[in-house]
Amino acid sequence: MKVREVKIYVVDTGTFRPVIAEVLTDEGINGIGEGAVGFGVGCYAAAKMAEELAGRFVVGKNPDEIQSIWNDFYYDTFWGKGAGAIFYAAASALEHALWDIKGQALGVPVYQLLGGKQRDQIPVYANGWSEGKCVTPEDFARRAEAVVEKGYDALKMYPMSQVDPVRHLNKHIKNRNVTKANFNCAVKAVELVRRTIGPDRDLLVDVTAEGTSDMMWRFGQAIEPYNIFWYEEAMDAFDVDAYRVIREKVDITLATGERLYTRYGFRRLLESRAVDIVQPDPGTCGGILEAFHIGAMAETYCARIAPHNCGGPVLTAAAVQLAACLGNLAMQEMFPFHDPCHYEIVEEAFEHKIHDGVLDVPTAPGLGVKLNHSFVDRYLVGDVTEA
Repeated sequence: MKVREVKIYVVDTGTFRPVIAEVLTDEGINGIGEGAVGFGVGCYAAAKMAEELAGRFVVGKNPDEIQSIWNDFYYDTFWGKGAGAIFYAAASALEHALWDIKGQALGVPVYQLLGGKQRDQIPVYANGWSEGKCVTPEDFARRAEAVVEKGYDALKMYPMSQVDPVRHLNKHIKNRNVTKANFNCAVKAVELVRRTIGPDRDLLVDVTAEGTSDMMWRFGQAIEPYNIFWYEEAMDAFDVDAYRVIREKVDITLATGERLYTRYGFRRLLESRAVDIVQPDPGTCGGILEAFHIGAMAETYCARIAPHNCGGPVLTAAAVQLAACLGNLAMQEMFPFHDPCHYEIVEEAFEHKIHDGVLDVPTAPGLGVKLNHSFVDRYLVGDVTEA
C-alpha cells in the first residue's frame, strides 16, 4: 500500500476551525486526523505545516510505517525537536490518519493495535456548556442544571471567565491580573454550581493558567470546600516549580498538560510529581501513539491521564481510542453542546452517542468515523499528490 494523496481542510464551524488531514492510498483505504488548534490563533499555519510535512514525508510512503514517518517529522525537519503547537498539530493530524488507515486495513479499531480495550464504557465529562452563556454565578448554575438534566454526572467549568474562541478569561482581565471582584464572583460561581448539581456529581474547575501563583493557590483554597474533582491549569504547565507551590497549599487533585508537546515535554512534570493527572492532547502532543506513551509514563509515577479534547469530532474519535485502552484513565473530555454544524464534519459523531454520562467503546475499524464530504469539501486548503 502507498499514500498517493493528502488533502488538508480547515473547517470553519463558527466557533472552531478544526484542521483535518485526509490521507488517501492507492488501495482505496483513506484515513483522517485532526490537528487541535481549531480555537485561538494558528489553524491556517498548522494546515500549511501539515501540507509541507505530507509532501516531504508522507506522500509516496507506506502508511503502515507510522513510527518511521513520525521519526522523520521529529528528526529530519530540524525543528521537530522542541517544537510546539503548530508543528505538532500538523504532525498529529497526519499521524491519526495513518492509524485510521491501518485499523481499517486490518478491520479493527485503533485501540486494538495499542493492546486492546480495558473497559466497555468510557466515563466522560461535559465541557463547552458555558461558552458565551455564563457571566454571573447564577448563569453558571442555570446552565449546569441543564447539563445534568441531560444525564451528565461530570462537568467542567471556567469560573473566572467568559469563554470565547480567543481568550479564556474575560477581555477586561489580562496581564495575569485577577481583581477581587472577579475572584469573589468565581468562588460564588463554583459554590452555586456545586449546590445545584448536588454532592455526588463530579465538578472540574479550569482556570487556564492565567493568574499568578499566589492568586491561584488562594483561589484553590477558596474552592476546596466544594469537593472539586480536579483543579486544571492552575499555572503554566512548563512552570513545574509553580505547580509544586500550588500542591503544597491546595488540597485538590491537580491536572495539566494540554500545552505540552511530546513525551519529552511531560518528563519533568512527571518526575517532579507536581500534578496528579496529565492531559496531553492527541491533536497537539504528537498524535495517538505519543499520547499513549505519555499515559504509560504517567502510570510509572502513579499518575492518571485524561486525554485533552478541545476540537472537532475527528479529534474526539482519536481521543476515544486512547480512552478505551489506557489503564490509568481518569475521564474523557467531551464537547457535546456546540452548534449542530460542528458535528457535520463526520457522518456519525461520537458526541451524539453519549448516554448516562458514558460512551460505549466503539467497535468500527480505524478511528470509527468518516468525513462528511458534502460538508467539508468546501473547506479544502491544501492538496498534495505524488509527483
